[in-house]
Amino acid sequence: AARLRAEGLVVALMPDGWAPAMAGVDVVIGARAAVWAPCAGLRTIVVVDEHDESLQEERNPTWHARDVAIERARRMGAACVLISPSPSLTALEWAGDRLRRPSRLAERDGWPIVDVVDMDDVEPWITSMVSSRLIRQLRDTERRTVCVHNTPGRSRRLACRSCRTIAVCERCEAGVEEHDEGTLSCRRCGMERPKVCLQCGSGAMANLRPGIKRLREELAAAAGRAVVEVSAADDGEPPAAGVYVGTEAVLHRVRRADTVAFLDFDAELLAPRYRAAEQAMGLLVRAARLVGPRADGGRILVQTRLSRHPVIDAALHADPGRLAAVERLSRRSLGFPPYGALAGVSGAGATEWIAATGLAAATLADRTLVRAPSWPELADGLAGVPRPARSRLRVVVDPPRE
Repeated sequence: AARLRAEGLVVALMPDGWAPAMAGVDVVIGARAAVWAPCAGLRTIVVVDEHDESLQEERNPTWHARDVAIERARRMGAACVLISPSPSLTALEWAGDRLRRPSRLAERDGWPIVDVVDMDDVEPWITSMVSSRLIRQLRDTERRTVCVHNTPGRSRRLACRSCRTIAVCERCEAGVEEHDEGTLSCRRCGMERPKVCLQCGSGAMANLRPGIKRLREELAAAAGRAVVEVSAADDGEPPAAGVYVGTEAVLHRVRRADTVAFLDFDAELLAPRYRAAEQAMGLLVRAARLVGPRADGGRILVQTRLSRHPVIDAALHADPGRLAAVERLSRRSLGFPPYGALAGVSGAGATEWIAATGLAAATLADRTLVRAPSWPELADGLAGVPRPARSRLRVVVDPPRE
């Protein structure tokens, strides 16, 4: 808003600028709720970083700023522009032949250098997440390094002890976890199978999941200097340091870095949600902005056992379009959005209510995923059945973490 005002424009910054926006200004700007703001003489709606998860409201009723912007622009006869370095498949399908891309040279030059470390080649296997290439970055006192490691407490990362292959679902390729002795299950599509490696047939599995605190100590020993741990619960800007480690929150709390290292990127690639690949690419985009383009020495280090994954391929070629092509085929075959409709239902009475709708459903842990061929069919199916007495239901349309 300050930069636009410096250009001589009259700007209303939401939410405090509601009255000026109603009266009429050049630009109304704000976070996701600004998509509902008044704007006299509306001509264009611009959604910046359309891929960003923060544009989705998770409180009831759930909505996505991108979808509201598209519908509002349609009703007002205004233009709608979605901007992203890595557009979601939903945005690409909406845009169709209206997609505009920079030249390949400009797109490539905008990305930092991306280094991929195949952790299958790192010894000792399983126990260490500090590769030799990471150590070189940590010990370079001229560079500020940010280490990212997301470890969801409810999931497990399993790998075959014999051939070191990550255990994934044979249907949707999400990571699987062990619930009962001898059984592996997929949280994304619900498929279950025996605890057997799909690659070599071995039944011996290793659990890969170190914690942040242990990693901080290991990183400090490798770097020979202090390492600051950063979490989403911390207040204020973290203290100055040469090395930081934390969950993805560290990408938002540290203002500048020369290198961003993802210590276990497989946790993102194998997450039990259909948008895992898009969300993983979003993390790489955030890291790329933090370190800057390759011409300025920006570098991203990705440690993975899935070095041929489409997300890794797209990042190495600085071409998110490669990922979109693969995602399009996968989601069409599985009927996931935008080629199908999905909602998460939880709360007392959910199972009874969903059964009465006749919609396809799968119960996973404490919630039920409901699917339909299209959004109108999903909406009509849910709206056409009364809710059970004394029920307390929560319906999340297109849940971001499912």
